[in-house]
Amino acid sequence: MKRKSYRSGFLALLLLPLLAPGSAGAQRPNFSYKFYGQVRGDLFYNSRANQENVDGLFYLFPKPHDYDAQGDDLNAKPNGSFYLLYTRLGLDITGPNVGRARTSAKIETDFRGSGSDWAILRIRHAYVNLDWGRSSVLVGQTWHPLFGDVHPSMLNLCTGAPFNPFNRSPQIRYRLLRDGFDFRAAAVWQLQYLSTGPNGKSEEYIKNGCVPELYAGVEYGRGGWKWGVGIDFLSIAPRTRSEVEGQTFKVAERVNALSGEAHFEYVDGKLHVAGKTLLANNLAHTSMLGGYGVTRVDPRTGERDYASYLFSTSWLNIYYDAKWRPGLFVGYLKNLGAGTALTGETYGVGLNVAQLFTTNLQLTYNLPHWRFGFEYSPSVAWYGAVDYADGGRVSADYHVTNHRVLGVMLYYF
Repeated sequence: MKRKSYRSGFLALLLLPLLAPGSAGAQRPNFSYKFYGQVRGDLFYNSRANQENVDGLFYLFPKPHDYDAQGDDLNAKPNGSFYLLYTRLGLDITGPNVGRARTSAKIETDFRGSGSDWAILRIRHAYVNLDWGRSSVLVGQTWHPLFGDVHPSMLNLCTGAPFNPFNRSPQIRYRLLRDGFDFRAAAVWQLQYLSTGPNGKSEEYIKNGCVPELYAGVEYGRGGWKWGVGIDFLSIAPRTRSEVEGQTFKVAERVNALSGEAHFEYVDGKLHVAGKTLLANNLAHTSMLGGYGVTRVDPRTGERDYASYLFSTSWLNIYYDAKWRPGLFVGYLKNLGAGTALTGETYGVGLNVAQLFTTNLQLTYNLPHWRFGFEYSPSVAWYGAVDYADGGRVSADYHVTNHRVLGVMLYYF
């Protein structure tokens, strides 16, 4: 299977440039193509073990104490590596109009694959867009609406997660522009970024729920300012059957979660200031902390009731976009619990974290088609006893700190 994946990936690399401008075989009447990409290398160091993805490239937060038989903390161990997994290829396409609608499409891939299996190409973006000027419809995979146009700008690939949602998913999105207002609505499904549940991370929970994730938001821009708000509704089905004393029962379980966000952005020449605050309800599938717990179990059928965890998160990002570009990011989150007593059976990410605080200091040197950058990011996580009778709230008994240093070389075209 790996040999087959490698060959298919290599073949895709050979064929994709044929669609670039100048390739006679790719040209079609009323179509235009723009080929782009980047070669990126990430060299990083962490002072302790962390909750992370992609072998440490996608950093989230430091892990708690984990003592061995001698009282030594197993997570108090530094680590680091160098990867080029986020080298990227993409293609922007414009095509003939459909009625009055301008048509376009995007296909973008990288070598993220799964873990260190660089031989597997992964779809980042794949969508078509119909644009009538003041309104548009997008169908395909792209950034989750909660990621938004206002998001942190940094070198770390987490792009502000777990304080800002990070997710690309299949969706149908409608956008309407009127008098400085930007209205958006979307129905979102899951593919690469998944909810958690009894079977780990899986697409089955939203699939069995038969309801897509729903988003609605509005943004207003004037001068160098932009303000916006949005709400998100997620409804998943953790299980469709249960086992009780050797008997199987059909169950109808569901977890409903409503999240909200507010954001702003200010741009004055090269100065950029942005921020966002969220009440995040079961948003683990967006690379944030979140999940849900069991509140009641039917003794006869085993059917369960659930309550989702609520996290409060906020971030602020400031940078000056020049040849030498300094930047600052500050993020804070707090675990507000599930709001009702839990049995102790929970599913999610970071439910044992009471609070999290991260600062990111960045400096990049920018040339045409080149970027060299350095970031230092201390991150502090508070842990303690979990009180399930109080909705899974965590007492902040002790804290751990990770010092992350990242160096990036980027050549883009």
